[in-house]
Amino acid sequence: VKIDNHAVNGRSTKSFIDEGRWDVVLNKIKPGDYVIMEFGHNDAKKDDPKRFADAKTDYRKNLERFIDETISKGGIPVLATPIVRRRFDEQGNFYDVHGDYPNVVREIALEKNIALLDLHKKTEELVKSFGKEKSKRLFLHILPGEYNSLPDGLTDDTHLSPEGAFRVCDLAAQEIREKINILASY
Repeated sequence: VKIDNHAVNGRSTKSFIDEGRWDVVLNKIKPGDYVIMEFGHNDAKKDDPKRFADAKTDYRKNLERFIDETISKGGIPVLATPIVRRRFDEQGNFYDVHGDYPNVVREIALEKNIALLDLHKKTEELVKSFGKEKSKRLFLHILPGEYNSLPDGLTDDTHLSPEGAFRVCDLAAQEIREKINILASY
């Protein structure tokens, strides 16, 4: 198995297309290749015209384009929902900030009968099970002075810590085993 990772920080479906990154992926697809697509975090950035893609219109169209073009090359598209951001209210209750984006991914997967890795659902369950305080371990919560390059520390409830990355990787592998039998042995 060879894995080609074309993910780039901060990209949306729109910027991935506009920067020519989708064309690079598309040109590499060979019959039988699995193409796992996960977007949504940056598509939702309404204040950034270079990245914003409305969930029900442009985001949907962009994902459908990726799927259709993957199939046209003989590839096998797989959709993944975005993982959750860590958000809790004053009472310690988790709340989601992704709006329609995960549901659009689920709808497209159902409509086009393609595999769905529901990482949004799985990571929501994980973050809720950890709770408000313990879930900080899953994300980049760095204390002041812990790293010379971050003297003031960092609180980032979007990007994962090493522990969070391992746990989400386990969730993704579990979803692949359950949803794409042919890849389970890998």
